[in-house]
Amino acid sequence: MTGRSGDFGIDGHGILNINAFISLKVLFQCKKYKESVGPSYVRDFRGAMAGRAETGIIITTGTFTAEARREAQRDGVPLIMLIDGTDLVKMLESLELGLTPVKSFKIDPEFFNRFR
Repeated sequence: MTGRSGDFGIDGHGILNINAFISLKVLFQCKKYKESVGPSYVRDFRGAMAGRAETGIIITTGTFTAEARREAQRDGVPLIMLIDGTDLVKMLESLELGLTPVKSFKIDPEFFNRFR
């Protein structure tokens, strides 16, 4: 985690190990937003990544505009993965990060109707 003044919009960094032979330096940025993240944020982040990493990830609690999604996948520039609020919740659920599974029950009325 960086999260300090002068970090050029980079919130953290790490190494993504694809396999025993391939690893990539990754930078990420997190945005706590209710609204949509537009393409200018993707371009600015890519600029901050220049010469520092092979790929990046932008995570938001909000959504991304269609233009931002196109910019993230544009040919000829480093790939930026976009994770919106819905995807983030699915990831946290599947990994059970910060969550405790809860068992719930649904009443079966047919079972009880037999005792009337």
